[in-house]
Amino acid sequence: MRPKLNLITLGVKDFERSLQFYRDGLGWPLSSASQGDVAFFPLGGVVLALYPRDKLAEDAQVSPAGSGFSGITLAYNTKSQAEVDEVLQTVENLGATIIKRAQPVFWGGYNGYFADPDGHLWEVAWNPFFGFDEADNLILP
Repeated sequence: MRPKLNLITLGVKDFERSLQFYRDGLGWPLSSASQGDVAFFPLGGVVLALYPRDKLAEDAQVSPAGSGFSGITLAYNTKSQAEVDEVLQTVENLGATIIKRAQPVFWGGYNGYFADPDGHLWEVAWNPFFGFDEADNLILP
């Protein structure tokens, strides 16, 4: 298996609300491949998809109930500490719940967390040890 992540699908309770958050609120471009109750957002090499939670659980043959921490977070890396604060303010204005206000962290960076309208956790982080290439992809040392 090649080391590649192509698509992340979020199971959402209210498809229209989530579509408004990501497309209209954050301004992320919606792919023309989107149709009906599935939305695709190209994010620089990885695609974020939205799909109704119950249908996603049915496809995976698991219960849609779920509760508590799912054991996964999504991350958005910024180019500065100030950008972390800006992103968290933007998502809060869009109705996201701030889980952890931005602050310096033990590993030398600066981060905070928010939950999108369905409770999916996003880390917003500035890491002084990571850079970006010309295509805005994260460069690991």
